[in-house]
Amino acid sequence: MNGIVFLNGEYMNADDAKVSVFDRGYMFGDGVYEVVPVVNYTVLDREPFLERFGRSLSELELDWPMSGDDFLVMIDEIIKRNDIKEGGVYMQVTRGIAPRDFSYPKDTPTTCTAFGFKKDVINNPLAKSGIKVVTVEDIRWKRRDVKSIALLGQCIAKEQAKRKGAYEGWMVEDGFITEGTSSTAYIVKNGVIYTRPLSNSILPGIRRKLLIDIASKHNIKIEERPFTPNEALDADEAFLSSATTFVLPIVEIDGKKIGTGKPGPVFQKMREMYIESALNIAGVTL
Repeated sequence: MNGIVFLNGEYMNADDAKVSVFDRGYMFGDGVYEVVPVVNYTVLDREPFLERFGRSLSELELDWPMSGDDFLVMIDEIIKRNDIKEGGVYMQVTRGIAPRDFSYPKDTPTTCTAFGFKKDVINNPLAKSGIKVVTVEDIRWKRRDVKSIALLGQCIAKEQAKRKGAYEGWMVEDGFITEGTSSTAYIVKNGVIYTRPLSNSILPGIRRKLLIDIASKHNIKIEERPFTPNEALDADEAFLSSATTFVLPIVEIDGKKIGTGKPGPVFQKMREMYIESALNIAGVTL
């Protein structure tokens, strides 16, 4: 690993950043994380990110390691020190260092880390070629609305998808698709976009929220309801969204071509509108 990272109030070389083996994040996965996209050295969607991160911290009774404003200053500093014109910043907060005991320790300082990475998020070639998805069993815990660092279920599902030659896995529970291993799932039928409603069963995706807002402003109908794998296979289009892929088209599910087998017009419109919004936030003239 290389670059400059943030650890508990200090900026340092990645190789010098060390966390105790007694940190509860290491022992229990007792912590939360976030990933924010960066375009033109600018963090996108700051308010929705702070809101979701704050909610995850609150649900696990974790304290903010600093104020929200200071947190944003820290992220901007990571971007500057690592010269990230386009990419993202990952950050996490754990309950900190304590003797190994399942119950929460008292008055333990949290551990806060952050690092940045470069990635081509605007001109992602997958937006033109499309991606393959396979369905996998959803074996995760029941509080998926919390952005927990305990991601073993997602790792298993992603590896299953990878071994089948797919980019992403769509997780299935009780006969319905919940979400992707690291993304929100959408299908399109007769011009209507379908995505699962918010609950403890899925993460409240920030891109999901923004895409629904964008669609409503442009009279594109989105219906929030569960859908089955068979409905996905019969869809005219399918796509996903996440922090550093924005919106990507799905051209194949479980080996079956979706629609024409090429990125569809509804996906293209949604991606174009989101990128236009992102570039506007980043101060890039179209």
